[in-house]
Amino acid sequence: MKRGVKFLLVVAPFLLSFGNEALAQCAMCRATLENNVSNGDVGIAAGINFGILYLFATPYIAICVIAFLWYRTSKRNAANAA
Repeated sequence: MKRGVKFLLVVAPFLLSFGNEALAQCAMCRATLENNVSNGDVGIAAGINFGILYLFATPYIAICVIAFLWYRTSKRNAANAA
């Protein structure tokens, strides 16, 4: 049970952040995308927003994987020492 709660506490923030639409764009990107959307091309704006989310999440996922591997290794070393 504890393992599932820990997993949920780690994964929940990532899942919640993907539920919201990211609108963090520089002024030039925003102007270009607004121009494309007004001309009827919505695909480019959706692609840019997905790319922003991808770049946002990648470092956090990498840090979580490294932390998990470090925790697992230290736990195994402690069990072998005892």
